[in-house]
Amino acid sequence: MNKKQKVMLIRILISAFFMIVLSFSSVSGLPRFILYMAVYLVIGYDILLKAIRGIINGQVFDECFLMAVATVGAIVLAIYSKSGDYTEAIAVMLFYQIGELFQSYAVGKSRKNITQLMDIRPDYANIEKNGKLEKVAPDDVEIGSVIIIQPGEKVPIDSVVVEGSSSLDTSALTGESLPREVHQGDEIVSGSVNMTGVLKARTEKEFGESTVSKILDMVENASSRKSRSEDFISKFARIYTPAVCIAALALATIPAILNLLLGQDPMWGTWMYRALTFLVISCPCALVISIPLSFFAGIGGASNAGVLVKGSNYLETLSKTKTVVFDKTGTLTQGVFEVVAIHHKAIDEEKIIEYAAYAESASSHPIAKSIERYYGKELDRSRVSDIEEKSGNGVVAKVDGHFVAVGNDKLMNTLGIEYIPCRSVGTIIHVAVDGAYVGHIVISDVLKADSKDAVRRLKEIGVKKVVMLTGDSKKVANDVAATLKMDEVFSELLPGDKVERVEKLLLMEGKNDKLAFVGDGINDAPVLSRADIGIAMGAMGSDAAIEAADIVLMDDDPMKIAKAIRISKKCLSIVYQNIVFAIGVKLICLILGALGMASMWLAIFADVGVMVIAVLNAIRALFVKNL
Repeated sequence: MNKKQKVMLIRILISAFFMIVLSFSSVSGLPRFILYMAVYLVIGYDILLKAIRGIINGQVFDECFLMAVATVGAIVLAIYSKSGDYTEAIAVMLFYQIGELFQSYAVGKSRKNITQLMDIRPDYANIEKNGKLEKVAPDDVEIGSVIIIQPGEKVPIDSVVVEGSSSLDTSALTGESLPREVHQGDEIVSGSVNMTGVLKARTEKEFGESTVSKILDMVENASSRKSRSEDFISKFARIYTPAVCIAALALATIPAILNLLLGQDPMWGTWMYRALTFLVISCPCALVISIPLSFFAGIGGASNAGVLVKGSNYLETLSKTKTVVFDKTGTLTQGVFEVVAIHHKAIDEEKIIEYAAYAESASSHPIAKSIERYYGKELDRSRVSDIEEKSGNGVVAKVDGHFVAVGNDKLMNTLGIEYIPCRSVGTIIHVAVDGAYVGHIVISDVLKADSKDAVRRLKEIGVKKVVMLTGDSKKVANDVAATLKMDEVFSELLPGDKVERVEKLLLMEGKNDKLAFVGDGINDAPVLSRADIGIAMGAMGSDAAIEAADIVLMDDDPMKIAKAIRISKKCLSIVYQNIVFAIGVKLICLILGALGMASMWLAIFADVGVMVIAVLNAIRALFVKNL
């Protein structure tokens, strides 16, 4: 408990003790009234002050106003009836404060998950100066600086290891406990914890652009994006609260006036008591508190599992997902391409690889990198010029003065070069020199171990259609789709074609069904933005993923997609349970209150009791480990 919660607990215990003592006391008259009012002010002074401030600021109809009117009214009735029983007024305020304390504790518990994620923020970076380590603020470290990360310290900025090897704990980012081994040349992301060896690393970004900053900014702003359910509750409360106040006023006056006109006893005290009971029952605390808390807990639980959700609106949308569209490379496959064969060699095999490596030297595409790795020699960039990338088809360049074309079937057709088709399954890269075909390179990518189970799991949880989009060849795409048991596959797509294909799939959706696109977040930003819900996976260190996606999976595990959907469904289920339960109990108790069949004690249950039950239910959204 924090200090504020401890103070409230003390106030509750003191008030409860003296309320019980006074109920057995024989003190009467003015001294009794003064003692009860002292206890009442101890437990309720803050609610009265909030109600007064609300009236002054023109925000009259809130739960504090309802509690103030109901309890002060109960005191006035006790004075009017000369009963000297002020217990109900204090009990209403006491139980309301117990509910508030419980709600505060519950919010703190769900916020703890977010706070744990915030703990990934590094406090300092080590820079070596004159043979000594100097701690500096991460914001002050420039790009290209060499930092030292000792065992037990957080990686402060996205970097590349230049010296040393170690194990990194990435659990705060991915939700996975298995450490990651890193060596010289490996990229490391901020927020990871160095576990064993000392690392020297060269920074690649400023702190503000590092992974940890992007994630923290995203999580901190998640509450600003509200779901339709939360918007509904906010609008509902604005209309509902003044409506019940008017209804309570009508209940207090109209029956009494009618009795008076009929020559009967108006029973002002009876109808006033019913109206005050009606007010206490009507307080919309359970809805106003439990619905946002359910989403907050859901987002907190998801973050602990390595699923970062940018707002409750996206969590709500995800729960309605019926179509999941996957990018292939780096999403369903490992994205680690390797040269496996070179066919139809018109010139020396090493020369084919050399021409291809130089032509692709300006590209950061995984295929280009795989050719460069296979070539294995340092590239002399002065040997290549006039590099021109043909989007989605390949690249043309001059290497040692020779015109070199490296790409797929479409590139060869565009250039009018006759090529030899390949029957091997894999990415086929044709190579032509000075307009003459010299052979092709076969490059393959490997499926992730869990991709097949991920597709199966999606269908088990109610996803109707699983689709794969890829720029790869039809042969490779069909082979992967058959292995994974995809419902549909579309191949040989340019980036713009993927957007067009997603738009067609969106038109085929049911009225309330949603489409999610899953990509690596770097090349798929336009599609991530166009889908109902964009999911970027394996996004540690990917700026594009964090910016473009609505949901970010912090590791490469495709099984997390089904988990994210299950988390969203559980959260929405809890939200709907709370809405139905809270409104249902309120309506029943309101009717009973209006008919005089409900006392102030039942009103307390209808308000505080329902809120406590709803908040307890909301906390369940935190627990997602076994989903």
